Amino acid sequence: MRKKTPTISVVIPVYGCRTCLLELYERLTYTLTQISTHHEIIFVNDASPDHAWEVITEISEADVRVVGINLARNFGQHLAITAGVDYCSGDWVVVMDCDLQDQPEEIEKMYLKATKEDYDVVFGRRYERQDSFFTQLGGKLFYYVLDYFTENKSDTTIANFSVASRKVIDNFKHLREQNRSYPMFLRWLGFKTGYINIEHSERKSGKSTYTFSKKLKLATDVIVSQSNKPLRMSIKFGFTISFLSMIYGIYLAVKYFFLEQPVSGWTSLMVSMYFLGGLMFANLGILGLYIGRIFNEVKQRPLYVIRDVTTNVRMLAKEDVS
Repeated sequence: MRKKTPTISVVIPVYGCRTCLLELYERLTYTLTQISTHHEIIFVNDASPDHAWEVITEISEADVRVVGINLARNFGQHLAITAGVDYCSGDWVVVMDCDLQDQPEEIEKMYLKATKEDYDVVFGRRYERQDSFFTQLGGKLFYYVLDYFTENKSDTTIANFSVASRKVIDNFKHLREQNRSYPMFLRWLGFKTGYINIEHSERKSGKSTYTFSKKLKLATDVIVSQSNKPLRMSIKFGFTISFLSMIYGIYLAVKYFFLEQPVSGWTSLMVSMYFLGGLMFANLGILGLYIGRIFNEVKQRPLYVIRDVTTNVRMLAKEDVS
């Protein structure tokens, strides 16, 4: 009797973590061997400035189960994830960070929960985050603003660390927007999703490149690409200002014609002009953000550009004899 042996692909975007890649590979290999005899590890070098590609190439040359993808420039974490997911071939796909805060040993927990409880996606919940206070505070503020505009409820303990089935990944590949968020896309697909508490480790190498300005840009990109609420808010605000202006105009007319009280001139006029002018520019800016996103999408540029791929032949066997 022949039965299919599940294969597992692990996709890892790499940026600024050269010194911990070897340890990550060794721990991953040990963990994955406990789960399945067939697996692949895909390192996606997102133009890491510390020459991480050299380490990835060395690991790949020593182990045919390791694939290295070298992007032509820095495209960002979520596009690097997309490149790895597009390439992978496993029945189950794990996405994790490269800095060892996502511990390889936790993959087995997520995989067993998915297979035994029939989940299509399982996210690791970092119930005790090993990040600084300001990093966690920034994350909470980011998700608070994001949830307000996208009308969703996010869990700040959830990030990219997850395992997803092949049918989820195949559907994920159909989503080709330029502005991307891997966990948000998986949740949007609507497949049966589970969560499990995992141990979160301290960062072993480098430091986070998600500065406040980058988080702000990411929040803006995600909000504009996932929600039109800012446009609706600007319309409501404009109508509110117009209504209040009309009420104030009626009040001034009554004051002048019926109470015979003079109306103050230039000061109130100039303040009103600057106020309304500022509102107009703000609304045009919001509208411009949406037009800019449309402009980026209609160009239909590739999401990423690959410079090199390690040339190892795939060794993922699909069947095993029992």
